Amino acid sequence: MSTLDHPIQIFAGLALPGVLLALGLAAVAVQVRPQLPWTSPAAAIIAPQTVTIPPGEVTYRAEGHFLRNGQVIDAPFVTERFAAPLTIMAYQVTAADYRLCVADGVCAPAEPQAIGQGNVPVTGVNFQDAEAYAGWLSDQTGQKWVLPSSAQWALAAGEDYPDDALGIEDDGSNPALRWLANYRQEAARKRSADPMPHTLGAFGTNEHGVADMGGNIWEWTQTCHQRVHLDTKGAMISQQPACTIRVLEGKHRAQISYFIRDAKSGGCTVGLPPDNLGFRLVREPAWHEQLLHRLGL
Repeated sequence: MSTLDHPIQIFAGLALPGVLLALGLAAVAVQVRPQLPWTSPAAAIIAPQTVTIPPGEVTYRAEGHFLRNGQVIDAPFVTERFAAPLTIMAYQVTAADYRLCVADGVCAPAEPQAIGQGNVPVTGVNFQDAEAYAGWLSDQTGQKWVLPSSAQWALAAGEDYPDDALGIEDDGSNPALRWLANYRQEAARKRSADPMPHTLGAFGTNEHGVADMGGNIWEWTQTCHQRVHLDTKGAMISQQPACTIRVLEGKHRAQISYFIRDAKSGGCTVGLPPDNLGFRLVREPAWHEQLLHRLGL
């Protein structure tokens, strides 16, 4: 039977590339279209300014409380590969934008311990508050906004990402060495404490164009704290996640109970409490963006 007997098949074969091309062009049009304000029941706000970081990899210290033969050690380095671009807010969520979510009845009021002047990040928020805002912003924009993972935050931080390891391999023969190193580290952090929120951009931008990663706002992530036991060769024996404790990234890493809004009131599992608790979000790519990436466009 000749192909002329199947005109529908011929049409479908010719139409499919055209459909894919049209979808690709529509997706490009969506991407290049400038961000426009959308209307909230509370007020009109502007879509968050974002930075898109190309695919790549990041090497950072794994999150968790690591023990080898029962002795506390520095967390090992891990490398994570990102196959797709990462789109993250250039600045932390502001106090003004967060109040719009409160006005809509979605977010609980923030409880800042210090009130900054001007356009400052929201502070005095817990993990649940950050999650609620992410859901609200997603509804407002039609985009998917979520908290970053520790790995995503490390990638976005670039050269600003801190390594707060003590650099001491404690074999148990002299536990005081690690205690003294930790004491010196905490004393240095205490001297650099800065509880007053500053205006957006006050701490500068890094090589990716992301602002204030090394400032005085510690940022909630979706990563759970964990306790990890290793054997003498460094192989994992056990891993115990504790998702009631979430990881915050900032000048140094902190692990805090998900309901805490002021780290100084308790809930910090280790080290000097962060100055302020805030957050920024990442935008998950839409289907057409994923398609364009797979097609190399």
